[in-house]
Amino acid sequence: MTNERGDSVKKLVTDGMLAAVLLVTGMFKIPSFLPGAEFQISAPFAVAVAKILGFKRYLMIGLAASVCGFAVGAQNLLNIMVAMVYRVVVGLLLDLFPDSKAAVALCGPCGTFVSRLLLAQVLGVDWVLLVLYALPGMAFTAVLAPVFIKAGRRFGLQ
Repeated sequence: MTNERGDSVKKLVTDGMLAAVLLVTGMFKIPSFLPGAEFQISAPFAVAVAKILGFKRYLMIGLAASVCGFAVGAQNLLNIMVAMVYRVVVGLLLDLFPDSKAAVALCGPCGTFVSRLLLAQVLGVDWVLLVLYALPGMAFTAVLAPVFIKAGRRFGLQ
């Protein structure tokens, strides 16, 4: 038997834990064949959180992860900007197409693409190179996001 307060405490604890996991998974990079093209395990995890918990809650979890990362010196404002653009694009696409399996597979790569475009503008570099180096991670996210969603639901994420 749960009440409204018990549910809100459970959500607060769950969201805090997810923010910590999102921060930590963002620090781990999986190597690629191309130097500089490694990718983070946090991308498909983030898509799963957004799909299961919804845009608003996902955005708050991501913001908490970014603030914590900034506070401990693991992220700078540029990292946070890129991550927040990714989160907004992912969340909006999943909100616009809630029942679409294609949206689940494509929202991560779209988020990466848009964040790389913005990063290129901020840094004054060629966007094509930034996107090319991100392609392995985009493919990785497209393939693994549905797997992470299934795992999240199986383990009771709600």
